[in-house]
Amino acid sequence: MQLTKFTDFGLRVLMYLAAIPEQGLVTVGDLAQRFDIPKNHLNKVVNRMVKQGWIVATPGRNGGVRMAQAPETLHLGDILSVMEGHTQLVDCEQPLCVFKGNCYLKRVLDAGQREFYTNMNRYSLAELVQPETAGPQTASIVARMHFQPSVLQ
Repeated sequence: MQLTKFTDFGLRVLMYLAAIPEQGLVTVGDLAQRFDIPKNHLNKVVNRMVKQGWIVATPGRNGGVRMAQAPETLHLGDILSVMEGHTQLVDCEQPLCVFKGNCYLKRVLDAGQREFYTNMNRYSLAELVQPETAGPQTASIVARMHFQPSVLQ
Protein backbone atom coordinates (compact mmCIF):
# COMPACT_ATOMS: atom_id res chain seq x y z
CA MET A 1 0.00 0.00 0.00
CA GLN A 2 1.28 3.43 -0.91
CA LEU A 3 -0.30 6.74 -0.01
CA THR A 4 -1.07 9.19 -2.80
CA LYS A 5 0.81 12.47 -3.12
CA PHE A 6 -2.50 14.16 -2.32
CA THR A 7 -2.55 12.49 1.10
CA ASP A 8 1.16 13.06 1.64
CA PHE A 9 0.78 16.78 0.97
CA GLY A 10 -2.27 16.96 3.23
CA LEU A 11 -0.38 15.35 6.10
CA ARG A 12 2.51 17.78 5.66
CA VAL A 13 0.17 20.78 5.81
CA LEU A 14 -1.70 19.46 8.84
CA MET A 15 1.53 18.72 10.69
CA TYR A 16 2.90 22.17 9.89
CA LEU A 17 -0.25 23.95 11.00
CA ALA A 18 -0.58 21.79 14.13
CA ALA A 19 2.96 22.61 15.18
CA ILE A 20 2.50 26.39 14.85
CA PRO A 21 -1.03 27.11 16.13
CA GLU A 22 -0.02 30.34 17.84
CA GLN A 23 1.47 31.73 14.64
CA GLY A 24 -1.90 32.48 13.07
CA LEU A 25 -2.61 32.28 9.36
CA VAL A 26 -0.25 30.78 6.79
CA THR A 27 -0.83 31.36 3.09
CA VAL A 28 -1.18 28.47 0.69
CA GLY A 29 1.50 30.12 -1.43
CA ASP A 30 3.91 30.09 1.49
CA LEU A 31 3.13 26.43 2.22
CA ALA A 32 3.61 25.57 -1.46
CA GLN A 33 7.03 27.24 -1.45
CA ARG A 34 8.17 25.70 1.82
CA PHE A 35 7.17 22.18 0.74
CA ASP A 36 8.07 22.67 -2.95
CA ILE A 37 4.56 21.68 -4.04
CA PRO A 38 2.68 23.27 -6.97
CA LYS A 39 0.28 25.86 -5.51
CA ASN A 40 -2.67 24.81 -7.68
CA HIS A 41 -2.34 21.21 -6.46
CA LEU A 42 -1.98 22.32 -2.85
CA ASN A 43 -5.15 24.42 -3.20
CA LYS A 44 -7.09 21.22 -3.98
CA VAL A 45 -5.62 19.52 -0.92
CA VAL A 46 -6.42 22.49 1.31
CA ASN A 47 -9.97 22.69 -0.06
CA ARG A 48 -10.64 19.07 0.92
CA MET A 49 -9.34 19.70 4.44
CA VAL A 50 -11.46 22.86 4.76
CA LYS A 51 -14.56 20.87 3.71
CA GLN A 52 -13.73 18.33 6.43
CA GLY A 53 -13.55 21.13 9.01
CA TRP A 54 -9.95 20.31 9.91
CA ILE A 55 -8.63 23.70 8.86
CA VAL A 56 -10.12 27.15 8.25
CA ALA A 57 -9.32 29.25 5.21
CA THR A 58 -9.63 33.02 5.38
CA PRO A 59 -9.78 34.61 1.93
CA GLY A 60 -8.32 37.95 0.97
CA ARG A 61 -5.08 39.83 0.99
CA ASN A 62 -4.31 39.03 4.62
CA GLY A 63 -5.89 35.59 4.45
CA GLY A 64 -4.49 32.14 4.85
CA VAL A 65 -5.15 28.84 6.59
CA ARG A 66 -4.98 27.67 10.18
CA MET A 67 -6.14 24.72 12.25
CA ALA A 68 -9.89 24.62 12.92
CA GLN A 69 -9.76 21.67 15.33
CA ALA A 70 -7.43 20.80 18.13
CA PRO A 71 -4.73 18.44 16.78
CA GLU A 72 -5.56 15.99 19.60
CA THR A 73 -9.01 15.45 18.09
CA LEU A 74 -7.78 14.46 14.62
CA HIS A 75 -6.74 10.83 14.28
CA LEU A 76 -4.35 9.59 11.64
CA GLY A 77 -6.53 6.72 10.39
CA ASP A 78 -9.49 9.04 9.82
CA ILE A 79 -7.28 11.57 8.03
CA LEU A 80 -5.77 8.88 5.81
CA SER A 81 -9.15 7.37 4.99
CA VAL A 82 -10.66 10.70 3.98
CA MET A 83 -7.62 11.91 2.04
CA GLU A 84 -7.26 8.60 0.20
CA GLY A 85 -10.95 8.66 -0.69
CA HIS A 86 -11.82 5.26 0.81
CA THR A 87 -10.29 3.46 -2.16
CA GLN A 88 -10.32 -0.32 -2.36
CA LEU A 89 -7.03 -2.16 -2.67
CA VAL A 90 -8.37 -4.33 -5.50
CA ASP A 91 -11.25 -3.79 -7.89
CA CYS A 92 -12.99 -7.01 -8.93
CA GLU A 93 -15.28 -5.15 -11.35
CA GLN A 94 -12.97 -3.27 -13.76
CA PRO A 95 -11.89 -5.34 -15.52
CA LEU A 96 -14.19 -8.05 -14.29
CA CYS A 97 -12.14 -10.67 -12.46
CA VAL A 98 -12.76 -14.30 -13.36
CA PHE A 99 -12.32 -15.20 -9.68
CA LYS A 100 -15.07 -12.80 -8.50
CA GLY A 101 -17.29 -14.49 -5.94
CA ASN A 102 -14.94 -17.46 -5.55
CA CYS A 103 -11.93 -15.67 -4.15
CA TYR A 104 -10.90 -14.91 -0.60
CA LEU A 105 -8.28 -12.29 -1.61
CA LYS A 106 -10.59 -9.27 -1.65
CA ARG A 107 -12.03 -10.05 1.80
CA VAL A 108 -8.54 -10.48 3.25
CA LEU A 109 -7.30 -7.24 1.70
CA ASP A 110 -10.41 -5.33 2.81
CA ALA A 111 -9.94 -6.64 6.36
CA GLY A 112 -6.27 -5.65 6.30
CA GLN A 113 -7.14 -2.17 5.13
CA ARG A 114 -9.72 -1.74 7.91
CA GLU A 115 -7.12 -2.91 10.45
CA PHE A 116 -4.60 -0.45 9.02
CA TYR A 117 -6.96 2.51 9.51
CA THR A 118 -7.95 1.26 12.96
CA ASN A 119 -4.30 0.95 13.95
CA MET A 120 -3.46 4.38 12.56
CA ASN A 121 -6.29 5.85 14.66
CA ARG A 122 -4.17 5.08 17.72
CA TYR A 123 -2.24 8.24 16.81
CA SER A 124 -3.50 11.81 16.84
CA LEU A 125 -2.17 14.68 14.77
CA ALA A 126 -0.79 16.17 17.98
CA GLU A 127 1.34 13.07 18.50
CA LEU A 128 2.75 13.31 14.98
CA VAL A 129 4.39 16.64 15.73
CA GLN A 130 5.83 15.64 19.13
CA PRO A 131 8.67 15.57 19.99
CA GLU A 132 10.86 14.93 16.91
CA THR A 133 9.09 17.30 14.53
CA ALA A 134 8.13 20.09 16.90
CA GLY A 135 9.97 19.23 20.10
CA PRO A 136 12.44 21.11 22.22
CA GLN A 137 15.55 19.79 20.47
CA THR A 138 17.87 22.65 19.51
CA ALA A 139 15.25 24.06 17.11
CA SER A 140 12.18 22.35 15.80
CA ILE A 141 11.94 21.50 12.13
CA VAL A 142 8.66 23.37 11.76
CA ALA A 143 9.93 26.45 13.61
CA ARG A 144 12.97 26.56 11.34
CA MET A 145 10.73 26.23 8.29
CA HIS A 146 8.30 28.85 9.55
CA PHE A 147 10.81 31.51 10.49
CA GLN A 148 13.33 30.87 7.74
CA PRO A 149 12.80 33.12 4.72
CA SER A 150 11.34 31.22 1.81
CA VAL A 151 13.86 30.24 -0.84
CA LEU A 152 11.66 31.69 -3.59
CA GLN A 153 11.20 35.12 -1.99
